Amino acid sequence: MPSSLRRRALLLLQGLAVEAVRRGHKVKDHPVADRHRSRPYSYDGRHFPSGYSRRDGELDVLVDTYTYTVTIQQEFPQSTDPERSGRLVIELGYSRSDRQRRWADRKRWVLEDILGAVLQEIETRAVEDAQRKVDEERAKTEREVRWKAAMAEAKEQAQQDQLAEMLKEQARSWQSATALRTYCDALERRLAEATDDDTEVASAREWLAWARQHAQVVDPLSRLPVMPAPKEPEPDDLKPYLKGWSPYGPEAQGFGWGGR
Repeated sequence: MPSSLRRRALLLLQGLAVEAVRRGHKVKDHPVADRHRSRPYSYDGRHFPSGYSRRDGELDVLVDTYTYTVTIQQEFPQSTDPERSGRLVIELGYSRSDRQRRWADRKRWVLEDILGAVLQEIETRAVEDAQRKVDEERAKTEREVRWKAAMAEAKEQAQQDQLAEMLKEQARSWQSATALRTYCDALERRLAEATDDDTEVASAREWLAWARQHAQVVDPLSRLPVMPAPKEPEPDDLKPYLKGWSPYGPEAQGFGWGGR
């Protein structure tokens, strides 16, 4: 950037700083790092010395707890048109909303005339960012409430499924014991038909006695069943019940969008 434009850019930054302080904000220098310095080059018969390739001046404006960087640089640094190459442009960083972020010298105005508009944009962004922070904190709190409710419901469902599986297992054991007793009754009738001379009768009676004892052991109704105590589910046990939430926290990545 030519020295005359650089001086003007610095005066613009100074004007912004003075107005920002007058409005009750803070400012601080934001020097451009040397890594942004470009190499000298020639274009269309003209030589361009080394200069700042990205920015020629920056200033940080602090509004409440938010910092906004104002950048001033040539709009057309490689133009051979004196009128175009003499234009400066002020830029703000991208905002999360579709707001103006760029002001440049034009025939109807120069940057010195619109410094107030730049600061107004910064102040508007600060209001939006503050409201966004409030909204994000509220949303975070609401997510935590929904996550805790989802975790409680998932735990209840997981334990209910545990109880249901225990009940099915008891029913299967009872059916098995019933089938064993039916078999034992049939075996006993068969023994009644056998003669005492049959050499296998004694062994069969021994087998029948053991079978009836075993049926008694596996029968859950041989003693009065009590309400089982389900185990505490592990986090991974809850995943099928969480509808997209993660068992590790409301901000952790889940499996879908159902719970969000």
